[in-house]
Amino acid sequence: MTEKRRQVHASVKDIQLIEKRRSEMIRGAVQLFKQKGFHRTTTREIAKASGFSIGTMYEYIRTKEDVLYLVCDSIYDQVKERLQQIDFEQGTLESLQLGITYYFRVMDEMQDEVLVMHQEVKSLSKDVLPYVLKKEVEMVSMMETLIQRCVDRGVLEMDEKKVHVLAQNIFNQGQMWGFRRWMIQKSFTLDEYINLQTDLLFAGINGYKTSN
Repeated sequence: MTEKRRQVHASVKDIQLIEKRRSEMIRGAVQLFKQKGFHRTTTREIAKASGFSIGTMYEYIRTKEDVLYLVCDSIYDQVKERLQQIDFEQGTLESLQLGITYYFRVMDEMQDEVLVMHQEVKSLSKDVLPYVLKKEVEMVSMMETLIQRCVDRGVLEMDEKKVHVLAQNIFNQGQMWGFRRWMIQKSFTLDEYINLQTDLLFAGINGYKTSN
């Protein structure tokens, strides 16, 4: 079940303007959070980095924590938008490969946002944290559905536990592109990384014998 989107208050009524200003706010805040951390960053600094006054910023958010909500939603929305381009009912390896590629590319494009979310998740209040964690569960669930369709159509053979673990592996490997970029991105292009990870996921390791 999809978690209901948390409403971030805005006094402005123009939806397109709200989206534009909040996108600018996310870009400015992410760089500050990455450099200084959530607690050491002020709302005034976020406003300045976003290109508008503190008064203007409060027309689009109420608290600094709202910005982390917006970052979380922007990551989820991009993953969902890309994966919705795939026909989930096909249940083919090609559709699964495409899903992995789309997901990894979002992680590349939004690696700063993903890094900040994981660094600053501890800064979220207790009533906010479940929302963010549920969004991660929903992203993994989308990948699980793609894998399960392949199982249902006889393309892959694995039980429910393996489907779940494989989806978690894909999710983590996509994020690893950004988390360990200081090492991985020196050795591989994004396309090389996607191809290698996909090969390992599908072909496994030659010579390894299953414990089952």
